[in-house]
Amino acid sequence: MDLIKDIFKGDKVIWIIFLFLCLISIVEVFSAASTLTYKSGDHWGPITHHSIFLMVGAFIVVLVHNIPCKYFRVLPFFMLPVSCLLLLAVMIMGNYVNGAARWMTFFGIQFQPSELAKMAVIIVTAFILSRFQEEESAHPKAFKYIMWVIGIVFILIAPENGSTAVLLFGVVFLMMIIGRIPWKQLGILTAGVTLFLTLFVSIILITPASKYRDLPMMHRVETWQNRIKGFFENKEAVPAAKYDIDKDAQIAHANIAIATSHVIGKMPGNSVQRDFLSQAFSDFIFAIIIEELGLIGGAFIVLLYLWLLIRAGKIAKRCEKTFPAFLIMGIAMLLVAQAMLNMMVAVGLFPVTGQPLPLISKGGTSTLINCAYIGMMLSVSRYVADKEEQRLREPEAANEEKLQTAAQVLVMQARELAYESTNNFQNAESGNEENV
Repeated sequence: MDLIKDIFKGDKVIWIIFLFLCLISIVEVFSAASTLTYKSGDHWGPITHHSIFLMVGAFIVVLVHNIPCKYFRVLPFFMLPVSCLLLLAVMIMGNYVNGAARWMTFFGIQFQPSELAKMAVIIVTAFILSRFQEEESAHPKAFKYIMWVIGIVFILIAPENGSTAVLLFGVVFLMMIIGRIPWKQLGILTAGVTLFLTLFVSIILITPASKYRDLPMMHRVETWQNRIKGFFENKEAVPAAKYDIDKDAQIAHANIAIATSHVIGKMPGNSVQRDFLSQAFSDFIFAIIIEELGLIGGAFIVLLYLWLLIRAGKIAKRCEKTFPAFLIMGIAMLLVAQAMLNMMVAVGLFPVTGQPLPLISKGGTSTLINCAYIGMMLSVSRYVADKEEQRLREPEAANEEKLQTAAQVLVMQARELAYESTNNFQNAESGNEENV
């Protein structure tokens, strides 16, 4: 038992949330991977592949959470330049999947450099915010340094994965609010970003996609147009008999899955729409979860992510130093924001983005990186617990020291009394001998 406690340290609640998400992932990916099973002809292949990644991820959690969180601040010094170089490389020689070059392959292993870049940016932002904290607010230089970092990474990610770039920027913005960046700087940034997005989206929607095909980094404009127009299209105006379900099949079948779920769902393995959703095991797995586990299962997933965010906030509040506090909040907000974005897409509240559900969707790089995030959160929680235990021991140590001091004084006094008694006895005997 002591060995298990030594290995699995950190906050127990985060461990429970992580285990629940992994169990749900195994069950639902096994159920939702019917299209992969059909293509490969291997019934157990997809779930075996996913389970291996989860097991490796669990090992990463154990490994990372045993590393003191103070060492994480060193990671960006090599992780950020490497991730930027990989993002440049993926633009040139990346593997195109669904019209986007997001993946690279090394020695048969496929991964997304953007996932590594996200981690680097979160750690760098936490480091900068902690480094430039003052009594009332963060130093204005912190904002400039953060904007340089997020600006470069945003430009490198956005052409191939705009949703990830926007998500990362939003999380960094929330971290700057928590990090007490001056409101004047945040206000100027908000106004500038709002104006830019308004103009950019307007121009994209008005201008035909053919005008952008020859422009660098603009080859996905047509995809962006279709997703935005499809989201804002008034589908209620189209009669049911004339509705083309194949026009936007992903959204249509996700809506059907949710509409036919009811409260308790159809139970795991009984999904119907998994056979029609090409990304049922990834981008739209939340729709399959609701179809099989009902509204209760969907609500439970939402509560798990919210519970993770609340727990991170409580741990951050107990941190003595700012870096671990900013780090755990940044990681928690990134995971929860990505989860909420995925869920909103699945229920039709947001345009299709291609964001997986953290720790549940089938994936390689994303699964391992998300497990590393959990390990970092557990490392921060372990740091907080150790500090609190140390503070509790200080009074006991002080009392023990006082008792030891008192015991030493008593011993000294006893020795003095014994010495005096011996001297008095010797003097008395010598006096008697003289009288004789």
